[in-house]
Amino acid sequence: MSRRPPSRRQVMRHLLHPRNLRGSLTLSPQPSLRNAALAGLQAAVAAAIALPLTLVSPWPHLIGFVALGVLVALFGRFAPPRSRNPILLQCALWQSLAVFGMSMAVWLGASAAGQLALLAFACGFFFLVCVTGRFGAPGPLIFVFAVGASMADSLTLAQVLERTAATAAAAAFSWAVCAASEALRHPPRPGRPFPAEPARPLPHRLMAAARITAGTALAAYASHALGANHPAWAAMGTLAVMQGTHLHISMNRALQRMAGTVAGALLAWAFLIQNPTAWAVIAALVLLQFVTEVVIGANYGLGQVLVTPMALLMTHLAAPHAAGAAMAPERVLDTLLGATIGICLAVVLSSLDDRRHLAGQRDARP
Repeated sequence: MSRRPPSRRQVMRHLLHPRNLRGSLTLSPQPSLRNAALAGLQAAVAAAIALPLTLVSPWPHLIGFVALGVLVALFGRFAPPRSRNPILLQCALWQSLAVFGMSMAVWLGASAAGQLALLAFACGFFFLVCVTGRFGAPGPLIFVFAVGASMADSLTLAQVLERTAATAAAAAFSWAVCAASEALRHPPRPGRPFPAEPARPLPHRLMAAARITAGTALAAYASHALGANHPAWAAMGTLAVMQGTHLHISMNRALQRMAGTVAGALLAWAFLIQNPTAWAVIAALVLLQFVTEVVIGANYGLGQVLVTPMALLMTHLAAPHAAGAAMAPERVLDTLLGATIGICLAVVLSSLDDRRHLAGQRDARP
C-alpha cells in the first residue's frame, strides 16, 4: 500500500494498451448457461403472451410499458434457492415506481431540464438499490430504461396511472412465469458457486452512486444540448461504464458497448427500413429476448449487438409513427457520447485504491 499509485494519465495510457483492447474481445465461460437461457426463455414467454394480448386489447398504446414490465424476468438468475422470487417482486416494484416517478414529474409540469436531472438522480439511485439488494444482472440499466421511456412533454393523471398499471401488471405476470418454472433453475453447488455482488461498505456505495449521478447528468445534458431526441440513451451509456467495480472493467464495458451498439444499430436499421408490422416486431423481440441472455454472459459486447435492436424495437413498438429507422444513428451517437464520458470520468474521479488495484493487476500479468 506504500507504493505510489500511477497517475491518471498513466492509467489512461494503460487502459488504451492494445492488450486491454484485445481483452474486450475474449469470450468468458458462463457461470450457468442453463440459468442464463432460462431467464431469457422466461422473459421471452412472458413477452410472447403479454405483448400480443395488449396489441389486441382496448389499450394497444400501452404496449411499450407492458414490454418494460416483462423485463423484470431477467433478474435474479443466480440468486440462491428460494431467494429469486423475493428479488423479482422487489424488481417489479422498482420498475413500476420508475415509470410512476418520472410520469408523475411530467404530470406535475417538470421541464425538460428537470426531467434530465431526475433521470441522472435515478441512475445513481437505482445503482444503489441494485448493489444493496444484490439483484445481479442486468442491474440498474433496466430501471433507468423505464425512467427514460417515461419522459414526455406532457401527461394527464389518467395516463400516469394507466402506464404505471400496465407496467405493474406485466411485471407481476413475469414474476408468475418465473415462479412457475423456478424448479428448472440450477442451484449453486459447493464446487461451482454462482457470481454474487461484492459486499461494499455503505460509504463506497454512496460515493459510487454520487459519481454515477454526476456523470450521467453530464451525458444527458450534453446529448440534449446537441439536439438528440433520446438523451436517456447517453446517460445509460455512461451508467453502463461507470458501474464497473474496477477501472479495467469500465474500459472493457466502454469498448464493448460502443462496438456492440454500432453493430446492433445496423441490424435494427436494416429491419426497421422494411416497415415491419407490429406482429413482426413482437416476434423479433421475443427471439432477441432469449438469444441475448444466452450470449451476453460470454461477452458483453456481443450481447450489445442484440440488446441494441431490442431497445430500438421496443421504442418503435411504443411509438410506431414517431420512432423508426432514424433512431439507429442517434442510438450510436448517444452511446459513443455516453461511454466516452463514462470512461473519462471513471479515470478522473478514480480513487487511490482504484489506481493501485489497476497497477497490481498490471504487475500480476506475465
